[in-house]
Amino acid sequence: MEFETIIGLEVHAQVLTSSKMYCGCSSEYFNAQPNTHVCPVCLGLPGVLPVINRVAVEKTIATGLALGCEIPTYNKFDRKNYIYPDLMKGYQISQYDLPIAVGGSLEFEVDGETKRVGITRVHLEEDTARLVHRVDASGDRSLVDVNRGGVPLMEIVSDPDMRSPQEAREYLVALRRILRYIGASAANMEEGSFRCDANISQRSLDGSIVGPKVEIKNMNSFRAVERALLYEVDRQRQALSRGETLVQETRGWVEDQGITVSQRTKEQAHDYRYFPEPDLPPIELERSFVDDIRSNMAELPDARRARLIEAFGLGPQDADVIVEEPSIADYYEQAVAAAGGHHRDVANWLVGDVFALARSRGGFENLGLPPEHLAEVVVMVRSGEINAQAGKEVLADSSQSGTSPRTIVAERGLQQETDEDKVRAVVAEVLQANPAAVADYHAGKQAAIGFLIGQTMKAMRGTGNPAIVRRAMTQALEEGTN
Repeated sequence: MEFETIIGLEVHAQVLTSSKMYCGCSSEYFNAQPNTHVCPVCLGLPGVLPVINRVAVEKTIATGLALGCEIPTYNKFDRKNYIYPDLMKGYQISQYDLPIAVGGSLEFEVDGETKRVGITRVHLEEDTARLVHRVDASGDRSLVDVNRGGVPLMEIVSDPDMRSPQEAREYLVALRRILRYIGASAANMEEGSFRCDANISQRSLDGSIVGPKVEIKNMNSFRAVERALLYEVDRQRQALSRGETLVQETRGWVEDQGITVSQRTKEQAHDYRYFPEPDLPPIELERSFVDDIRSNMAELPDARRARLIEAFGLGPQDADVIVEEPSIADYYEQAVAAAGGHHRDVANWLVGDVFALARSRGGFENLGLPPEHLAEVVVMVRSGEINAQAGKEVLADSSQSGTSPRTIVAERGLQQETDEDKVRAVVAEVLQANPAAVADYHAGKQAAIGFLIGQTMKAMRGTGNPAIVRRAMTQALEEGTN
């Protein structure tokens, strides 16, 4: 029997704000000492009152606008009631029936085809505390770190429009890119600021079998999401083909084993006993307030990609790489401005040598090369002041030392030698020092000329003009032949 996979994703993205959702504690909890960013509000002590974080609301609205959602003029907060050690109050302040944004969509490419996934809703809530599980001589223990508790959290719920694990992965990549572009979230899966729960089920193509929805948790990378869904597709299809009964449940992904395991039966909305949050007033949004957020939003990645292709003549592949991260796209445009143009040259150097330097230094943020310095190298190579090999060396040197490329070129005497008489003199010395290679060339081994040119460039410390060196070497060898 043939089945169709149905996938919907619930993404939790921490909102980039300096303070928590309902109190003034710092939201910068990552790597902080446990329980140092806490107060009576996020500890859930009796008698405290929450206050809505305005910036978190604005950035959630911006996310809804970026996803083409409707922003209702009226929304409210609700209490989601459940008991778990990471929830101090015994309830979470969230949104239920009147969220901030509804009814949008997200488009992305999968295998060269455009896929559109509907967005059900975007709502705002508070994150839970973090449980730290330890095993030592005292036995198994679970500790609670409340630093994360109360950090603003957006939940972005998709429609069940995805039909494969690959589509789910590409959806997440595209969503994260948008959140980073508009500054709504750092969206870092490894640090936990971008988390995903996946709902997956199977139905037979003839409609005779519709499997129950299974929720998968504990996936901390795009690869983990895809692997977990691939496993679950196979598990569910095999069970249904054997006539087994599947149950609606929550399952956890076990990374080192590559399997999902049952955790608990899936809750329904009524299990949480939602009711309006009595300590927070409803929010009424004026159209002018939403319009101001819309007008101040950063350019979205798809629009920026199209502009770079149209205005700068970039190829789609280079544009994709440059637009992937907003910081890289900003760097590219700043380098182009500093170079006075040379759009494609800047792109080639950026995607090639600059990216290689960034990888060797552990990331683009550790590059140590201002866009103005890249522009200097591009301009000097383009004008013939230095050759490409010298440009690579200067780029690496500048990235390491922070010194201007022009200063490095002047101090090291790397200006390209274009005096043909001087080049011919070095060529003559190289030929005299390498008689075997000269003999190989005269015997018909054309590769020998490459060796001789390389020796000439080495003797000139990389300052030779490659075209002039090649021309001088060819002429000298031909004269030797005659």
